[in-house]
Amino acid sequence: MRVLLLCNDFYHPGDVPIQGMEPLRKKGIDFYAMTNGADFDPGILKGYDVVIMSTSDEVYQDGDIQWKTDAVQEAFISYVESGGGLLVTHNGLVASDGTAKLDMLIGSRFTHHPDSLPVEVQMLKPHPVTEGVEPFCEVDEHYYIEILSPDVDILAAGYAGSLGDPAKYESEPYKNAPAKITPTVYVRTQGKGRVCALTPGHRIEVWLLPQFQKLLENAIRWCGGLA
Repeated sequence: MRVLLLCNDFYHPGDVPIQGMEPLRKKGIDFYAMTNGADFDPGILKGYDVVIMSTSDEVYQDGDIQWKTDAVQEAFISYVESGGGLLVTHNGLVASDGTAKLDMLIGSRFTHHPDSLPVEVQMLKPHPVTEGVEPFCEVDEHYYIEILSPDVDILAAGYAGSLGDPAKYESEPYKNAPAKITPTVYVRTQGKGRVCALTPGHRIEVWLLPQFQKLLENAIRWCGGLA
């Protein structure tokens, strides 16, 4: 299986997903990492069974340059509808003003997160993506997302405890969030293709957790039609 990893944005160094993917080479998952969104050519998509989007719309080291143009978004829609697999991790869910088409394909968009804290991840239902994955705890950015597509099938949820003094929520809503359960894994389909989203993944320690590695492997194989 050939996998394209798109990574490396202003707040998320590409070394994290690249190192996190390396152990999967031993499982027969070969991947090529593209670390500069400005170099992306939509024509490259046809050479890959699965694309992992682990980058926002910002080009690394220059948050003012956005690469997910209308043409790029249309290319991803065509790729998935023709049978391609799209796996979106963590910062790939971060939307910008011009990414509405891609956001609908992905099925959700990031809204906010508190500071990194322990998050308990629990599988909710049987599915090839969650098969063999046990509940696990991670210390990560607990992503809150807005579901956009009605067919999103939520497979796992994460629970994070209260952070900070509730009196601060109004003055610092981004840094302080009440305890909340949020989706951490979901799937959807569009045309002949498959889409999966994993909201964890800010820290390399999360990528290398055995249960997250299993989740990642399952997700790639499902997106590629092998599960």
